[in-house]
Amino acid sequence: MLEPFFPEAAEEFAAAARRSAALHRPWVHAPTTAGKAAELARTRQGPTSYGYLVREVGSGTLAGYVAVSNIVHGAFRSACLGYYAFAGCERRGLMSAGLQAVLKHARQTLKLHRLEANIQPGNEASLALVRGLGFRCEGCSPRFLKIGGRWRDHERWAILLE
Repeated sequence: MLEPFFPEAAEEFAAAARRSAALHRPWVHAPTTAGKAAELARTRQGPTSYGYLVREVGSGTLAGYVAVSNIVHGAFRSACLGYYAFAGCERRGLMSAGLQAVLKHARQTLKLHRLEANIQPGNEASLALVRGLGFRCEGCSPRFLKIGGRWRDHERWAILLE
């Protein structure tokens, strides 16, 4: 189940991020305070960036987070995709289902043509996830993003939403 990430869910998000710190390191540094999580939610309300919460159907457990950011329309109609699962919900297909819903939303509602995910080469779980969704590797970007105080290489994976 997918829902927009609003600041009202910030405390729940921060608690899940705190429980998931070991799972996320060194790949991502999710906000672990309600204030920082609310700030993230406020920056993901459009029109060039949206944040979504992935919840387990039935229980409503917060399973993960997905961002569609750097949205450019016009002839480009492209955006960047970022995501992470929360501890206890990884490797259960929940993020795959959530990302499938985001891909459909990006195509039908946001009218995007292409999404790109930039993934650190050693992040095998994330690489397997995008491969399974049909993304293609388009190359490597050395020192692409600064994460945890270090510039890190990333592989560029993309999918056309046709």
